[in-house]
This record gives sequence, structure tokens and C-alpha cells, in this order.
Amino acid sequence: MLTLGHDEITRYPFLTDAGQYLKDKGFSLSQFGTDPVLKISVEKAFNRIVVATEGKVYNSDLIDGQASKPHVIELEVFSFLLAIVLIKLSGMSTLVKRFALAEARRAESYLKEDLGKASSQSEIDLIKKIIFELSGIEVNKKDDFFTIHVSDYLKQSATFHEREWKLINRHVENGKVFLNSEKIIRLLRKEIGVYISSKINKAPVPEMIPGLETEVKNLISIAKKFTPIFVTTGEYPPCIKHAINVLEKGENLPHSGRFMLATFLLSKGQSVEQIAPLFKNAPDYNERVTLYQLNNLAGNSGSGTQYTCPSCQKLTTQNLCFATSECDNIINPLQFGRKRKYERN
Repeated sequence: MLTLGHDEITRYPFLTDAGQYLKDKGFSLSQFGTDPVLKISVEKAFNRIVVATEGKVYNSDLIDGQASKPHVIELEVFSFLLAIVLIKLSGMSTLVKRFALAEARRAESYLKEDLGKASSQSEIDLIKKIIFELSGIEVNKKDDFFTIHVSDYLKQSATFHEREWKLINRHVENGKVFLNSEKIIRLLRKEIGVYISSKINKAPVPEMIPGLETEVKNLISIAKKFTPIFVTTGEYPPCIKHAINVLEKGENLPHSGRFMLATFLLSKGQSVEQIAPLFKNAPDYNERVTLYQLNNLAGNSGSGTQYTCPSCQKLTTQNLCFATSECDNIINPLQFGRKRKYERN
């Protein structure tokens, strides 16, 4: 049976082997609230959560992805596990998705690297084990490519609308889809986030640990700043409803979809400040970049030109059209509802 080494459990601290590491060390949770040395791990755990709420990826102490010293291993693993404890103690569900998303992005970068450089059979088997635990999907290597079953590919790529992800544009042999390491991991991005979220949600809520009250109180204050602001979809066309739904689930919306959503809402009178929160769950969310792009689309910067929502024909070519009978042959999403109202008069 393959066992993860220290480097693996520091890069992927959410896996089962990493949880066993804490048990093997023999520390109790109460010790982290009182022991000055162990409290360093608590501080790191708190910062790990804060970084996630800011839409950033935690910067570990690993050197080239490796745990160079024993204390680094402990800090990396303990800080992740303690972050879960702090989140559970806070009772703030808004922290779960943000933390899981940030940790998934961190793991994704390591997985791409590990999968890309795996050459020996033992290295390949180890990364296959990690991927299988994360997603339940079996990945195999063939020459310079990796393969997954067609059914797994179709399930994972269902929310991808770019042409490159269509099965017809993929190399398929004997029921297997061939992909490079980057595409494999991109395909599994959602599964990684779901896996980590599930770990957090299933973790028991401990009693308050003496010594951690300040961290928990501060996390509650931070979480309250992220109360979701939802834009009603009552009279929105199917394409816009779909885009908002994708973002709310923390899934990837292609650039063309984000352009469509932003220009539509801006044309409907929504401000940049009202629209920006919709993008916070995007896997690659960056507040500064998001605000810059929205202001640019609104005509608040650059040339001062406000961009308009693409036509239905354009959206169809971008696989962003989800037309229903209610669309009533409109030629632009902005016309949704208007024509039907006009005809009733």
C-alpha cells in the first residue's frame, strides 16, 4: 500500500495520511491554545484563513515544494488542520467555501507540477493515488500523456463551454481521453474544492479551546464582511441565470461568460460595486483585477467607452446560449421580456 511521504502531506494536508500525521504526533487540541511553541501553528492557521478570504493563495514555507526541515512539516500540516478547527469554532459557513477554494488552487499548482514531472512508476502510482482519493477518478499514463475514461471526462467537462473542451476536439482511443498534465488537473479543479469543503463540513465542531478565543472572534468579524450580495435573477434571460449560477457554485465561468454577465448587468443599471461580489467565488478571483476590468467595461477608465452585451448570435458561437421558449427569438439578452410585453399591448 502506497503511503504519502512528508513532502506530499505538506503539499496536500487535506488527505487522509496528513490527518494521521497529527494523531501520530500525539498532540491534543487543547495544547495548541496554551503551549507557546504550538501557538505558532495557530497563528499560521489564522493567517492561512485570512489570506483565503482575500482571494489569495497561501504562501507556504516549502522550498521548491519540499519540506526541508521537521518543523516545517509540522507547521504546514498543523496550520491546515488547525485552520479547519478555527473555522468550525467560528461557525461561519462563508469561510468554508473561501478557504476550500484557496486551498484547492494551492493544491492544483502542486498537482500540475507533480503530475508533469512524474517519471518512475512509483512516482506515477503515488500521484494516481492522490488524484483518486481527491476525485474517485482513475488516471493512467501513456507515453507523454495521461488518460481518463470518456465517461469521467464528460462528467467533469460538462460545465466547460470553450470549444477546446468538446470531446470531438480531443484525442480518444479505446474509451480513453488523452490529456496533458495541465488539462487533467484543470479538469479536476472542482473536485479538489468539493473534497476540501466536504472535509471541513464533515469535521466535528469541537468545544471552544481555551486560548483560541481571540482568533475565533476575529474570524467571525472577518466573515461578516463577506455576507453574500445576490443579484435577483427574476426577469433575467437563461444565459445570465446560468452564468450567475456557475459563479455561485464556485465553478469556472469562461472569460467570454464573465464579459457577457458584466456588460448585461451594467446595462441594466447595476454598479461596479454591486456586480463585483458575484465574482468572488470564481476559482481565480482577484479583487484588484476584477474591479479594474469592471470599471473598464463600465467606461470608468481607459477610453471611457462602455461595452455592450454581446448578441445572442455571438453567445451561441461561444457556447453561452441556453435559450428557452421565453427568449422568443430575441437577438440580444437585453431584449429579454421586452418583446413579449410589447406584443401583449
